[in-house]
Amino acid sequence: MTDSPSDPPPDAPGLAEALAAATGGTPVEINRTHKVKVEPAAWREAAVTARDEFGLVFFSWLSATDWANETAVGDPPGEEVAERYEVLCAVSDLERGELAILSADLDKDSPRIDSLCDVYPGANWHEREAAEMFGIDFVGHPDLAKLYLPDDFQGHPLRKSYPLLSREVKPWPGTVDVEDMPPAVENPEA
Repeated sequence: MTDSPSDPPPDAPGLAEALAAATGGTPVEINRTHKVKVEPAAWREAAVTARDEFGLVFFSWLSATDWANETAVGDPPGEEVAERYEVLCAVSDLERGELAILSADLDKDSPRIDSLCDVYPGANWHEREAAEMFGIDFVGHPDLAKLYLPDDFQGHPLRKSYPLLSREVKPWPGTVDVEDMPPAVENPEA
């Protein structure tokens, strides 16, 4: 019996554990999402292993999270967090529908990690965006030219320490402005 495209992918118990063992990472598996946290020095090799040994040949996305206790504008996090940047990328296979998220924590003072452009060419644009928005240096990237901001722009807008004017006007996450309903108009023809 073959799976139709609408069938969920087969369970892959142990994918996170096997990938973590092969890359020296730590597995996290939640709701069939396989996440492997690796050391920054093992980032590129973990991606090569995921591609070559586990068939995770499709690159979906790469981004980052700024884990910070203080924010320039808005409310701080509810609980204290370990300050860092977390770089994440999602890779999957094309037959079973399995997806793995590779993750690495970077130092806040010097966020640097190897580029994945030669492993997954689709990482090029994503790394440029993360470099521009978070200030992460992707070592070995062919050209970290800005995508969105003017060349002379100072700062990295997705860092929580960056004072976004829009957040000063309307704090994050903002509230929905709801106006009162206008009074009901009676139907004069009734």
